[in-house]
Amino acid sequence: MEARHSALCAGEAEDAVKELRAELAKAGIIRLSLGLDPVGLARKAPCPLVVSGRTSPDDARRLAAVPR
Repeated sequence: MEARHSALCAGEAEDAVKELRAELAKAGIIRLSLGLDPVGLARKAPCPLVVSGRTSPDDARRLAAVPR
């Protein structure tokens, strides 16, 4: 059961990164550091967090203006 949960959790996190990367790209925002938290992947039962990294003030303003 734990392995199945881990696979689903990691898959959902990867999907979330792909979705976020695509939406940001539509707004002209490229986040090179966007990815999965390596610490979460190293756990016995991986369930990673999404890491969006640091950003410039210009990108922060563009992020704040992105409508959902």
